[in-house]
Amino acid sequence: MRKIRDVLRLSAGGMSKRKIAISLGVGATAAGDCVRRARRAGLAWPLPDDLGDEALEVRLFPASAALAAIKARRPQPDWPAIHRELRRKGVTLQLLWEEHRATHPDGHGYSRFCELYRTWEGRLSPTMRQTHVAGERMFVDYAGTTLEVIDGTTGEVIAVQLFVAALGASNYTYAEATRTQGLADWIGSHTRAFAFFGGVSAMVVSDNLKSGITKACFYEPAVNRAYAEMAAHYDTAVVPARPYKPRDKAKVEVAVQVATRWIIARLRHRRFFTLAALNAAIAVEVATLNNRVTRHLGASRQTLFEELERSALKPLPVEPYMFAEWKECRAGLDYHVEVEKHYYSVPHGLLREAMWARITARTVEVFHRGKRVATHVRSSSNRRHTTVREHMPSSHRRHADWTPERIRRRANEIGPKTSALIEVIQREKAHPEQGFRACIGILRHARTFGAERLEAACDRALEIGARSYTSVTSILKTNLDRKRPAPAADGPAIAHDNIRGPRYFH
Repeated sequence: MRKIRDVLRLSAGGMSKRKIAISLGVGATAAGDCVRRARRAGLAWPLPDDLGDEALEVRLFPASAALAAIKARRPQPDWPAIHRELRRKGVTLQLLWEEHRATHPDGHGYSRFCELYRTWEGRLSPTMRQTHVAGERMFVDYAGTTLEVIDGTTGEVIAVQLFVAALGASNYTYAEATRTQGLADWIGSHTRAFAFFGGVSAMVVSDNLKSGITKACFYEPAVNRAYAEMAAHYDTAVVPARPYKPRDKAKVEVAVQVATRWIIARLRHRRFFTLAALNAAIAVEVATLNNRVTRHLGASRQTLFEELERSALKPLPVEPYMFAEWKECRAGLDYHVEVEKHYYSVPHGLLREAMWARITARTVEVFHRGKRVATHVRSSSNRRHTTVREHMPSSHRRHADWTPERIRRRANEIGPKTSALIEVIQREKAHPEQGFRACIGILRHARTFGAERLEAACDRALEIGARSYTSVTSILKTNLDRKRPAPAADGPAIAHDNIRGPRYFH
């Protein structure tokens, strides 16, 4: 359902089904089917806030009363002839479709006509010169050559990466150095590139970097969920380049080559001891590069950007994207999920359910079927548990309510003998919590036998040296609390000639 929502969002933004399919890793037919079902259900983007995944599924996929009749096979257009006609000036697919429908009134609709032609055209292998529309694409990649930062304390030379972003229509370029090519640095570079450009392109064309693309497939690439969430935050779409097809991202390939010559080569003799100092020097070189007038266009990248592309970019969101890592997890029998060697509770009804955890620097949010079910402040990796009371079953909540202070307070209400026995049990344990169950069990006998009998049973347990729940229970069940032992006499209990008295030893 998350991908269906992304299909509706991107379709509302005017993106074609084929590009939506490439961005989200779904079939073009499936993407079109989602849009059509939403239209039939009367749904439009943005969807209502209270429309959950289950309700959306019911609206989009209602139970069908009967199978739809199989449509008659429509006449197929002459695709080679159409392809030849498209080379004529002013001829468009719209015109050719109208001529086809004039000859075959029961022919394909316009969208299906275009889809079939693109499919047929895809089987051809000529090199196509790409036309870049202003504000449509931002190309991103890392340079193959690294830069260096020297650790001022140890003298260690650390290799750092150069991130490069270029806009399609103006070639306006942004570059910065990052420690790694990891997901956090990759997404952080995107957010800073958007801020540098002052807007967002309709699409981001990226290489099949492992940080951003989890499955580099020619037909259905899979975008990392955190990367996709960043794209949704900026209302753009990630369209990975096809594997082994550098022409798909020729703009950034050229930008990387230019950045290598105009940034890395120019800084090769300088030494930097912090990443911030290196990026400050890179910013100066980037400004020089963007203001340099190109020979084949007679204008600088900065001029082209101001004239063509700045106004075509989408506005930036109010807040920049905060990096969050996503992890698929499953609740254990203790209704906790593990995130970075720490355990966070979820509602106990979700035992063994698969969920997604959204991890930021300060919080951990857990989602089940697109709905947030738990929010926690992030804790250190100490193998401990963070538990919300509302997530616990009622029986567990009642047990968790017992504390040493409450146990002692309840024992004092019953009587001094009960209080003394409870104190002895807790004192004899290495940790008071080890005697919780015994103390709670003893105190609960007051419900069954009454406070007076429990007080008497605790008194007898103290006299005979009993220190357990089992002993007190046995005393109450055998009514020994009602049979007080006879007091000891002053003299010997038995008078007999064979009994030696105290004088025997003197």
